[in-house]
Amino acid sequence: MNIDLIFKIAGIGIVVAILNLLLSKSGRDEQGTMIIIAGMIAVLLILSGEIADLFEILERFFKR
Repeated sequence: MNIDLIFKIAGIGIVVAILNLLLSKSGRDEQGTMIIIAGMIAVLLILSGEIADLFEILERFFKR
């Protein structure tokens, strides 16, 4: 696991939190919710490659 991956996820979280705060202050709570969902999907897409690598490592480990 790379430290870059943690920084990417933290960056997405910060951007999503700021956008959600700005949208909720302007009365657009529905769009804020959509931003949160989009941020979660982006993080899941980033993590999907790492999760696939983890399963490959576990598969190789238990085949021995």
